[in-house]
Amino acid sequence: MIESEPAVSIVVPAYNEEESIGNVLADLLKIESDVPPMEIIVIDDGSTDRTSEEVKKFPSIRYIRHEKNMGKGAAIKTGFKAALGKVVVIQDADLEYPVTHIPHLVKPIWSGPAEVVFGSRFTGKYDGMSFSHYVGNYILSKVASLLYGANITDIMTGHKAFSSKVCESIDLKERGFIIEVELTSKILKAGWKIQEIPIEYCYRKHGVSKIRYRDGLKCLLKLLLYKIRS
Repeated sequence: MIESEPAVSIVVPAYNEEESIGNVLADLLKIESDVPPMEIIVIDDGSTDRTSEEVKKFPSIRYIRHEKNMGKGAAIKTGFKAALGKVVVIQDADLEYPVTHIPHLVKPIWSGPAEVVFGSRFTGKYDGMSFSHYVGNYILSKVASLLYGANITDIMTGHKAFSSKVCESIDLKERGFIIEVELTSKILKAGWKIQEIPIEYCYRKHGVSKIRYRDGLKCLLKLLLYKIRS
């Protein structure tokens, strides 16, 4: 890792990902030459397994730990506050999203045409996604598009990139997976320029998914509530 101030911050929220976090971090270090000077920040959201031990095998990685599990939203909020880069990328720790997409997520922000970039699995390729996750994401994306007059195909994607100005401007409240619809709603409401790029996705081979049916229902209700409040 470089000693000068980074241009790109990769925020990796992690909760009980001992089986995959090491591979994700190793892969991230391999793409350093393809990305402007970057830092990697792992936000350990109160893991009770060996996630911390795996991260500590990589001394160049910034490691921040929540003493108790507070949810993905809380981890992202911590990551945004800690990030030093002018572009901030969210990279999930479960190996579902190849890190090789990151240079493509960063480029539209770095070169100017976008302020936010979503990696869309539905304009790219996806493998192994459960039917319930597919339908839930489809509905949420369609509702968000209708509410805000946008064209969002993958609101729940775990691959999102933002300019630091966007991160600094958004007052995030949600702690759990609702963070995904909160981010999208507030970005669209504020009029930030958003772009989607196609990505590949493969359902996790290690660990278990933390998203449940009730999370989808909560996301839908919150999406409607954010619009009403605006």
